[in-house]
Amino acid sequence: MGQILAIDIGGTQIRAALFERGSLKPARVERTRTEASKPGVYDRLEALVASIWPESGQVDAIGIASPGPLDPHTGVIIATPNIKEWRNFPLTGKLKARFGVPVVLDNDANLACLGEWQFGAGQSHQDVLYLTISTGIGGGVVSNGRLVQGYHGLAGELGHTTVWPDGPLCGCGKRGHIEAIASGTAIARYAREQIEDGRRPSSLATLATITSRDVSDAAAAGDLLSIETLARAGRYLGVAVANFLAAFDPSIVIFGGGASNSGPALFEPFHASLRENIFDPTYLTNLTFARAALGDDAGLLGAQTLAAMAAAE
Repeated sequence: MGQILAIDIGGTQIRAALFERGSLKPARVERTRTEASKPGVYDRLEALVASIWPESGQVDAIGIASPGPLDPHTGVIIATPNIKEWRNFPLTGKLKARFGVPVVLDNDANLACLGEWQFGAGQSHQDVLYLTISTGIGGGVVSNGRLVQGYHGLAGELGHTTVWPDGPLCGCGKRGHIEAIASGTAIARYAREQIEDGRRPSSLATLATITSRDVSDAAAAGDLLSIETLARAGRYLGVAVANFLAAFDPSIVIFGGGASNSGPALFEPFHASLRENIFDPTYLTNLTFARAALGDDAGLLGAQTLAAMAAAE
């Protein structure tokens, strides 16, 4: 195996790095969005790839982690909120035509899962459930040593699992998804709404804006509204994960994302809810819970893994 080029496309920046014999070289970064007069997102992406292309020209494959929805089977970005011009956009086809090597693509959360499985907290496991709890909730599943992609390539959209049919409106336009209740954005929104309704005095009331980190810090200091807010999120997260265990039966559940740092105020209600809602307690036998280990490099490492697999086929 020679060199793999990996790309992680985010809402604010694009990161690209070379892997040689599995070793990650320093990533180079380009802004995703810029002034209207500057080149478009694809042109900057292509230039970024060219800027780190090795002098030897020997790259076996390119792997890309991108927000979705997307189709990994065809390499087409169906739509992504932060790059509106990429609608039914044949990303892998364009890069393959430009650089002449195989190009593979998948959802960023799926590839973060793949990265954690190969290089992070999921090593030694063959059945992995990964959830990232941040602005939204993303997820990925490795089952029997293979990334679950699904018929349309849309498997792993775990944040859009319905846990409360008449619940809060999700950013996707549907109601009661776990993302609308337990994401960092949803946690902060619920706390703010409760303060505006005057339900309970809270130290958060002095803040001009509220983040999930603020709620976590206030809960740790004993703020009752913050404790209630995180308990609510944890309870519904337990319902969601009970469903995921019934569907996938993993040996490890990995939590990533900033809101997963909320500690016992989130996870004690989560574990209580999980035990209450699980179909059968056998799912919990020898089940490991872990924090994600790779940080910002999870997507790059997952993209590298996907490309290496494609190059080896």
